[in-house]
Amino acid sequence: MGAANRVFAAQLAGLPVFGPDGEPIGKVRDVVAGLRLGRQPPRVFGIVVELVTRRRIFVPMLRITSIEPNAVALATGSVNLRQFHQRPTEILVVGQLLDARVEIVATGASAVLVDVAMEQNRTRDWVVSRVAVRERTRRLARRGPVQVLDWDEITGLGLAELSGQPQGAQQLLTVFDTMRAVDVAAALRELPSKRRYEVVDALDDERLADVIEELPEDDQKDLLGHLGEDRAADILEAMNPDDAADLLAELPEGEKSRLLELMEPEESAPVKRLLAYSYDTAGGLMTPEPVVLTPDATIAEALARVRNADLTPALSSMVFVCRPPSATPTGRYLGCVHLQRLLREPPSDLVAGALDVDLARLPPTASLSEVTRYFAAYNLVCAPVVDEGDHLLGAVTVDDLLDHLLPEDWREGGLREVEEITVQAGGETG
Repeated sequence: MGAANRVFAAQLAGLPVFGPDGEPIGKVRDVVAGLRLGRQPPRVFGIVVELVTRRRIFVPMLRITSIEPNAVALATGSVNLRQFHQRPTEILVVGQLLDARVEIVATGASAVLVDVAMEQNRTRDWVVSRVAVRERTRRLARRGPVQVLDWDEITGLGLAELSGQPQGAQQLLTVFDTMRAVDVAAALRELPSKRRYEVVDALDDERLADVIEELPEDDQKDLLGHLGEDRAADILEAMNPDDAADLLAELPEGEKSRLLELMEPEESAPVKRLLAYSYDTAGGLMTPEPVVLTPDATIAEALARVRNADLTPALSSMVFVCRPPSATPTGRYLGCVHLQRLLREPPSDLVAGALDVDLARLPPTASLSEVTRYFAAYNLVCAPVVDEGDHLLGAVTVDDLLDHLLPEDWREGGLREVEEITVQAGGETG
């Protein structure tokens, strides 16, 4: 093991992992350790690595050849690609130890654990040797200083305490802050239920909505039930209407109706319209919030709209031009303007002069197979959904389509048929 002699877990999370020849393997998401009896420091078993396929695997510390400030390198050998599953005697250092309440032995003061340091001992085993803690103070305006103590200088980190005591989530959210919503969703699924609920309670509504959209259906329903009706309605309002409709469609009729009643009318209206269509039709797949402009808008205005960072790349690839009103269902649909055409036209020109009026439209009743053939035929990533009265109802994007074409459990792991990757000197895999 080279480079670092002492590594702090929160700084390790998110680092890229490379093979011996520099081939990218994935990213570090957590550290796996085992608590021991008495005051003995926990032994570090290995790290949880998230592959490019989103699958999380376990890599033993013996497979790691170096830990640098900006990367982790694996030694020659094989790495098991089976999905990581935490054992009852194991703890996730980042997921479960950060924010834990502890007591400083010397003073009896209460503190919160903000980071954990691990290092190799004389037998070359990695152990959790030191902890960074901040004393808890009753003064709301001040935060206590951070102290770095030996493991045996604090108490309160046994399995019983971790599974029973209330625990904050501030430090863990700091780690999550640099992660995409899909990666946070994967991290939540690895946590024990108690810890998962604590993190969910601490996330703000917008961030939690993004994370819930990336979870499998059963986990979505579980978290929605944990939140309680009022906050669940707030989260549904913050979700994309098509994702909120998909989730509500899986709930019992009474629960679905109650949550729709609790939502603000302007937020529930598009969700109700989507629920009127079958989930496997263009109407059930579409988002009711595409980029819509009136024909007197300029190219510059259109480009400003598609620059919105909240838009997915698929939605920003096309602007729809309609008579007022611009909210779906719109006035008469006139056509669309592709992003590439917008980039070629003078900014002062009107979008009406750049319309594609020949592109076929999807009716809301189009089946999943018809939508699939449409995307394949026209090589698009976004398509208009228009009713018989020429009103734009929404747009289907390729990511909406893939969500319904992939197996139901696609979010739960990557390439299941591959069980082992061999990291050789020549960078070969097999």
